[in-house]
Amino acid sequence: MRFILPPMRRPRHPLARALSLLLGLAVVGVLLVFGLMVAGVLLVGGGLLLVWRQWKLGHAGARPAADPSRSHQADVLEGEFTVIRQERPVAH
Repeated sequence: MRFILPPMRRPRHPLARALSLLLGLAVVGVLLVFGLMVAGVLLVGGGLLLVWRQWKLGHAGARPAADPSRSHQADVLEGEFTVIRQERPVAH
């Protein structure tokens, strides 16, 4: 099933055509300005977030380590794992 819009009827009066053109340009201009404002806010917010995260990482690395014997690698989460197969139910 296709959805087809009815054909748009353009006004015949030249003044009505000019006003509809100006109205369309105004709507496009408002949408463009709104889009640029949103893009600017996202850009500034992303930049501030990046600066804040870099600042936090810089201060975290400047602290002396509590335990010098620990390596600088990420902590490893250890645990026991059970493989659960789909063909037979497992009671835990």
